[in-house]
Amino acid sequence: MTDRRTFVKTAGLAMAGLAIGVKGYPSRLNPAVDFTSMRPALKDRKFVSKAVEDTILSVKKGIADPELGWLFENCFPNTLDTTVNFRMIDGKPDTFVITGDINAMWLRDSTAQVWPYLPLTKEDAALRQLIAGVVNRQMKCIRIDPYANAFNDGPGHSEWLTDQTDMKPELHERKYEIDSLCYPVRLSYGYWKTTGDASIFDANWIEAMKLVYQTFIQQQRKEDKGPYKFGRKTSWALDTLPGGGYGNPIKPVGLICSMFRPSDDATTFPFLIPSNYFAVVSLNHMAEIFTVIIKDNEFANKCRKLATEVENAIKKYAITNHLTFGPMLAYEVDGFGNQLFMDDANVPSLLSLPYLGVLKPNDPLYLNTRRFVLSDNNPYFFRGKVAQGVGGPHSGINMIWPLSFTMKALTSISDKEITECLHILKATHAGTGFMHESFFKDDASKYTRKWFAWANTLFGEMILKVYHERPHLLKQSVI
Repeated sequence: MTDRRTFVKTAGLAMAGLAIGVKGYPSRLNPAVDFTSMRPALKDRKFVSKAVEDTILSVKKGIADPELGWLFENCFPNTLDTTVNFRMIDGKPDTFVITGDINAMWLRDSTAQVWPYLPLTKEDAALRQLIAGVVNRQMKCIRIDPYANAFNDGPGHSEWLTDQTDMKPELHERKYEIDSLCYPVRLSYGYWKTTGDASIFDANWIEAMKLVYQTFIQQQRKEDKGPYKFGRKTSWALDTLPGGGYGNPIKPVGLICSMFRPSDDATTFPFLIPSNYFAVVSLNHMAEIFTVIIKDNEFANKCRKLATEVENAIKKYAITNHLTFGPMLAYEVDGFGNQLFMDDANVPSLLSLPYLGVLKPNDPLYLNTRRFVLSDNNPYFFRGKVAQGVGGPHSGINMIWPLSFTMKALTSISDKEITECLHILKATHAGTGFMHESFFKDDASKYTRKWFAWANTLFGEMILKVYHERPHLLKQSVI
């Protein structure tokens, strides 16, 4: 089993490709070398969508920089090419989506991996069915255990079976993270709004959403610590929880505990603010669906009430007047008045709040927070010879995440800033043609995770956004 922290050293391969133009690798020393597709052969692809293939051809025509076009061609379809397993079960579509080099399905990753394809479902019925299958599988996962973050494709083996928590054969890992429950809501809502298809909102979906709500209420911890606890025998402090498996203490103030971050690292203060904001959006989406489709106004009102409570608590406990940046958001708080100031490249993050529909990209509170995130005041903002950007504890000090540049571009309102992000992403793939989890700030050929579908597909989503909203940026011959 490949661990997410596996450090892949590829300097020899990457530099060989760059120097002599090995097939499949670009040669910056010889611009005449063709950019050979790094996609699997057609017969080996997991799923083929005509709408996706047509989009690749159209977008590439609008990209003047050949290397950037090559990256888009490789990355945008990577989820469909390599990670989806579609089938029909009991007459309903079911899609299991692995994260890449780990043969398990994360609720977060699986949503993010198929999200950019949603607009194309209008012209591709098979693609629409595939994404409906992801929703159905996610609901099945939540009904198995709303506290788990990653799942096997049915009962199977996991290297984490000995974790000190309520493990089940269907679970790959049982780290409770708010965003693991929010992302399936995001996908369900986005699918419905895009396609108009309400067939996914069946009894299984309703049961799963009520478990989401129940879990959020339990993790407000107003009465007790709730049913979830977690421990792991490890020397990596962020892979387990203090406090007898319940995490550090909190004061119940209406916020929701998240014992782990979207990086799968343990929180320091359990009230993780980007994820609480994500919960507000998700609860309001649930309320709309239960009102319009399910016709259950009573439960819809419960969702709205909880969303309002959480949002008010964020405003009261997570905003501070920073000495340098003025009013801004903390990353984590505990309700006692303690606040942690940092950001992590994994989404939800403070940087990603506009992308998730939480705040407008020109909101003064967000802009102040963004300035902090992209500065040396953020302890996980690293400056190196290759790039300067946001990382996180998961991959360690001085490791920058391509996700941070992709998200910076997705939330930017500046042509200059977006172009800079495109340049950095093009310059740091180490000749592989794909995005990685992270790379060393002084040498991009030292990276983690050579097959990370979330990073690849999100890069494709960002290119699509630029193509539709700022096409002039892609018409530059060299970025």
